[in-house]
Amino acid sequence: MLSVKKRRGLDIDMTEGNIFRHLLIFSLPLLAGNFFQLLYNTVDTIIVGQYVSDAAFSAVGSLSSTTNLMISFFMGLSSGASVVISKAFGSGDVNKVKRAVSTCLIMTFILAAIMTPVGQLLVEPLLSILDMPADEKVEARKYLVIWLWGISGLMVYNMGAAIMRAVGDSTKPFIMLVFSTVLNAVLDIWFVRGFGMGVEGVAIATIVSQWISAVLVLILLLTTSSVVKIDLKYFKFDKDILKTIVVIGLPMALRLGITSFSNIFVQSYINEFGGAAMGGWTAYSKIDMIVLLPMQSLSIASTTFVGQNLGQNKVKRAERGADIALLMSLVSTAFLIIPIVIFPEFFVSMFNANPDIIEYGSLFLRLLTPFYLVWCVNQIYSGALNGSGNTVVPMIIMLSSFVAFRQVYLYVVANYIDNSPIPISLCYPIGWTIAAIATLIYYKLCGLTPKERIEKEEAGSS
Repeated sequence: MLSVKKRRGLDIDMTEGNIFRHLLIFSLPLLAGNFFQLLYNTVDTIIVGQYVSDAAFSAVGSLSSTTNLMISFFMGLSSGASVVISKAFGSGDVNKVKRAVSTCLIMTFILAAIMTPVGQLLVEPLLSILDMPADEKVEARKYLVIWLWGISGLMVYNMGAAIMRAVGDSTKPFIMLVFSTVLNAVLDIWFVRGFGMGVEGVAIATIVSQWISAVLVLILLLTTSSVVKIDLKYFKFDKDILKTIVVIGLPMALRLGITSFSNIFVQSYINEFGGAAMGGWTAYSKIDMIVLLPMQSLSIASTTFVGQNLGQNKVKRAERGADIALLMSLVSTAFLIIPIVIFPEFFVSMFNANPDIIEYGSLFLRLLTPFYLVWCVNQIYSGALNGSGNTVVPMIIMLSSFVAFRQVYLYVVANYIDNSPIPISLCYPIGWTIAAIATLIYYKLCGLTPKERIEKEEAGSS
């Protein structure tokens, strides 16, 4: 077996050294990258809110749950691929790393070719579920039909970025993402203000930028001196590696995909309260995504950290890394929550100046954002469990809390208790709390590996 140890000049070995420093250095570019990726839809929403109409603002913003559904399933598979590659990298198996990279890319190309036409077929059913007012539905259809033609570019970029992150390099994907995000913002303004193209303009700007980011990440993988460089000698489909990716990634894919689908139903309940409520929820959702960035980035960091360390059977170090990631997540999330709870009107007004939209958005922000501290527990420890290859239990917990409970809660509250914005929106924090408690109990009882393996490690080190 070829060793990867001599080839780690451009990769980050997290199995040695200061844990906090590794997590910080890895997560900061990832945090910034996630922020810029978030700006794709956020910039689209701001531009149409300021220069098109309130209907366009509510329509494009309310499609976030729908677009997330389109990409979440694949994102789960890419996370599974990242776990496989990080473990192979941690154990020093260059051959397996390269075969895994090739298998991941081939899988991505095939799925991209399938998902683009399938997405077009799903446009009308998804819009029907969202149950938008007539004006918003027209604008949403225009945006979604065009946006779907760029989903394959988004898939290729995210898989390439996941491959680089698996070996500890989150900086280069970030740089490419910054470029494409800035390009998206420039094209948004150019198409909307310069050519008066409305929601069609922001959708076209988005797919052009997504395809450019896909091309850039492929160029990086072809030219890098990292161990994940595309090598034609290894560029073939490995069924065994694909099976491992599916076993690890499919539960994550199902969890993300089904959760996103569940969010579409939540959006449909909000849409029943009219355009102002839709707009307020849109603004809340965009701010929500920003607040979630630290915990999401640290969750991915803990996945990679745990994967690499378990690749060398360093169980205690892996668990210590997860605990430190949780503390970092709690502190950073609290830092973001405080000004949002105190000045929610200011943050909502950045997206739309309509007083009714500001009132609804501020209500949602004050009510829901404090509960993000609870969500940190679920996100970090689920990421750590994913890094260990245990993706089934986090899937069961999150589907039970975010999907099954949420739908039952919404049905009961809307039909038998109080069908109004506050009780409807509470389905989120209650679900987060249930998931956090269940994840914490499982993690503390079972850890990242079976007890027998930990005892074996301790016996070997004594």
